[in-house]
Amino acid sequence: MHPRLLKTFLAVARTGNLTRAAQEVNLAQSSVSDQIQALETELGGSLFTRSRQGLTLTPAGEALKPYAEDLLALADDARGAVDATKADMAGSLSIGALETIASARLAPWLAGFRADHAGIDIKLRIAGSGDLLRRLSDGEIDVAFCFERPAELDTEAPDQRLARRVVAHEPLALIAPPGDNRADVDLAALAEKDFVATETGCVYRAMVDNAFGEAGLGKPRLAAEAGSIDAIAGLVAAGAGFALVPRLALAAAIEHAEVAELAWPGPARSVDVVMTWRRRRVQPPALKALLTAMGEGFTEITPAGARPRHAASLPS
Repeated sequence: MHPRLLKTFLAVARTGNLTRAAQEVNLAQSSVSDQIQALETELGGSLFTRSRQGLTLTPAGEALKPYAEDLLALADDARGAVDATKADMAGSLSIGALETIASARLAPWLAGFRADHAGIDIKLRIAGSGDLLRRLSDGEIDVAFCFERPAELDTEAPDQRLARRVVAHEPLALIAPPGDNRADVDLAALAEKDFVATETGCVYRAMVDNAFGEAGLGKPRLAAEAGSIDAIAGLVAAGAGFALVPRLALAAAIEHAEVAELAWPGPARSVDVVMTWRRRRVQPPALKALLTAMGEGFTEITPAGARPRHAASLPS
């Protein structure tokens, strides 16, 4: 069974749709169909039941799925073991991150890491947390940086193939339109304010809902839902309402007085930044170097006496 066929099989099993699977594995839909047929011919049985609702695994497909995952993981381990025998530190790293973490935390840190490891080719992928963890499980990226997902958003058991480490604790910031600079807003007043937030099910929305719940405020009164932190900042700056977001995402907007930062009157809130990677028997040298350099978190790397630009202004 060729790993390429197994990867395609898992994409179809996950999406239940040939078109979406083709997008995931960067193939034409006809090629995905051909690969599934080739795998079914090789194994001598149907792997999917086809219906108007999509594709679902047959008992044979369910039996193959864990072995396909293990075989692909073993192939990845083998590549890492071979890479570990090389004398130099050359190699590549595919790093996935949420956009806010990538721009505010990861980019300055990577500048120092790249200067110390010039032989490593770095690719930075931006996506949502769910997509990042999926890519990590499939071996499309080597490591992912996300905010800790609240328990209510995780409906499945933790993937035991993944290792994780908290690398930063980021405070949440209560932001308001730029003319509202009062620092003494209380819970009663806050409950009457309109808020801008992301949609339900998003990690940023869960942060807001949990903070309100812990403060005894119930659900926030929404003026609008927005699909990105930048859009939320723009709406708040235009006077649409308040917002509660990770401070690192809007540190520049706060510093330039585009929005006002108020004291959150409820229990202090922060969110963890989590680094996640796949467990391997032998880690590839490039990934091992990253894990070692990360140490306890986003501590500054100062190659050749220089420090990453703007690193000093980042919130800790």
